[in-house]
Amino acid sequence: MSKIKLKQAIIVEGKYDKMRLSSLVDTVIVPVGGFSVFKDAETACLIRSLAEKNGIVILTDSDTSGFRIRTRIRQITQGCEVINVYIPDIRGKEKRKAEPSKEGLLGVEAMPSDILLDAFRKAGVFAEENTAEKTPVTKADLLELGLIGGESSSQKRKALQRSLGLPEKLSANLFLEIINSMYSAEEFFKIMSERGK
Repeated sequence: MSKIKLKQAIIVEGKYDKMRLSSLVDTVIVPVGGFSVFKDAETACLIRSLAEKNGIVILTDSDTSGFRIRTRIRQITQGCEVINVYIPDIRGKEKRKAEPSKEGLLGVEAMPSDILLDAFRKAGVFAEENTAEKTPVTKADLLELGLIGGESSSQKRKALQRSLGLPEKLSANLFLEIINSMYSAEEFFKIMSERGK
């Protein structure tokens, strides 16, 4: 099955949700670490930046905790384009857990693919047209720009991340993924040129 390509980033509760969706969609997927989203300023800043650039999709579990986390993400992204995707209430237990959740409902990580895809369709999230595929920034580009592989690459990358309103703690791989979700290679090189790099 080919992945659905989205321009929007998807915000989910945790890493297992991200792993589950990675097989279905081609886009940046940001796990907020559950209730950490209430106190993690860097993740909040990242979500806001992604929402301002291309909008975001919020997909949380359908239990009380999921709705509280969704509400917090909506507060962070107020005034931006936000698409809410909701999964149905299906009773059950995740395979990796010994006990069902408090409310006995399956979370995003345990949802069958067809139900997840149907939830996206119902919310009006559609595949991007591949005809206008933008040229991505590559690791070779980052190497050439001195943003990876050099002695002061990490400091240069962090300075750039600060100037772009991105958190400093991004790995080089996540930085590249986010840059490609926000900019074409041409736009990114223009930014770097304006910075005198």
